[in-house]
Amino acid sequence: MGFETIRYETHGPVVSVILNRPKKLNAINALMVRELGEALDRAEADQAIRVIVLSGEGKAFSAGFDLDMCEDESDDPVGFLQSELRKDFDIIMRFWDCPKPTVAAVHKYCLGSAMEMAVACDITVAAEGCRFGAPEVKFGDGIVSLILPWVIGPKQAKELLLTGDDRVSADRALALGLVNHVVPEAEFVARAMQIAREIAANDRIAVQHTKEAINRSCEIMGMRQALLQGLETAVVIGARDTPESREFNEILERDGAKAAIAWRDARLAKARLAKEGGRS
Repeated sequence: MGFETIRYETHGPVVSVILNRPKKLNAINALMVRELGEALDRAEADQAIRVIVLSGEGKAFSAGFDLDMCEDESDDPVGFLQSELRKDFDIIMRFWDCPKPTVAAVHKYCLGSAMEMAVACDITVAAEGCRFGAPEVKFGDGIVSLILPWVIGPKQAKELLLTGDDRVSADRALALGLVNHVVPEAEFVARAMQIAREIAANDRIAVQHTKEAINRSCEIMGMRQALLQGLETAVVIGARDTPESREFNEILERDGAKAAIAWRDARLAKARLAKEGGRS
């Protein structure tokens, strides 16, 4: 099985799934979503594989959803949005639901839907200097999977998601409970592989049932239903057309993601300056 956007490498009982669009900072596009699903299918079906390690090739783990993806040309844009967001939601939750333990190894940038994917993994190892965050509210988008409040609590999740902060440090992520370990950048993949091998050495059935039991406690508290309702909210937000989101999307389509993000950041900086001027 060949892949275009990921690499699939086996190391004894551990499989390494590596996001492989380094020129795009491993931005997640439709093909990557599909190939990640195929990789998980393959790993789950292979009785020799006991643990899955997720990482990113190149300068960063992932900058999140690919803003340069083609616009929908169908007659039902809301239906298209709902379908695409459901695919993104499902691939994030595959790491949570996977019967085999999942370990994420992240570096440099772990943003947006990529952060949600890393959070959905059972264990996350971060390199020093990694930056986390979910900037969706800054350009009128919704969060695909609101798993964050279940991991770090509603107060911390509200601050991170409502501000759109995308510069959360690795140390701050550790304090929040977003990650399990912060290690030097030269060691983060090796540390994740070490943890994976420790898990793989344990009884396979006991590990699987223990993960299921922990996940089930969240399900009993209503996590799944809450996440599905959050997905519906993301569709509503994404389908809204505000002056800010319209201009952002126009710049995105005309000049690309970098120009659109630069416009967004300049607009936010101007608003902050105006607010500070009003206080003086």
